[in-house]
Amino acid sequence: MARSVVKNKAIALDAKPRNEFGKGAARRARRDGLIPVVIYGPHIEPIHCLVDRLEFTAIVRNHGTNAVVEVDIEGEKQLALMKHLDQNVLTFHIDHADLFAIKRGEKVEVSVPVTYEGEIAAGAMLMQDADTILIEADVLSIPEELIIDVDGMEIGQQVQAGDVELPEGVTLIDDPEILIINVVEPEEEDLPETDSEGEEGEDDAAASEESEGDSDNSDEE
Repeated sequence: MARSVVKNKAIALDAKPRNEFGKGAARRARRDGLIPVVIYGPHIEPIHCLVDRLEFTAIVRNHGTNAVVEVDIEGEKQLALMKHLDQNVLTFHIDHADLFAIKRGEKVEVSVPVTYEGEIAAGAMLMQDADTILIEADVLSIPEELIIDVDGMEIGQQVQAGDVELPEGVTLIDDPEILIINVVEPEEEDLPETDSEGEEGEDDAAASEESEGDSDNSDEE
């Protein structure tokens, strides 16, 4: 019923140490095409660095906000999971990023996007109630997305979180009864207009023309 797109390695990301701090320094870095980044975790001191904006944005666009990166700061490498991104409300450029330090073999809880593919039965309407589900997975086996096959589903059929087939080693954390896909009968306002309505409209127009014709004749008399 479902398939997934799974990562199998960390994405290399070059960085350089950040030695200047404050709003002014951050603005200068952004003008130079760099993004201030902080890497933090329970077992490390926060690491402040700068990464190339275009390279970092491409990783987010191509691999999603659950991307795992291996940050290389002058030869010192740290595995990290994207935690929070600050975007400029006007330009939509990423202005700052928080990364969470992780280790190979570690398991993490992340919310994974859920999408669907296929065509439901004719005359039915698909409602998607949840866009993500919370799972636990190895840091290098986090699904980028879970894709549910809805082909042929009929009115009354549903897909809950517990129905989604997860990759090996991935565990559902969310309530298995969370509703994701619901196939329902369309309400009247969702149904396409019928030809009969058009015919009625044509009849009304014809009646109106006849009425106008009668009125003109009465004026001539």
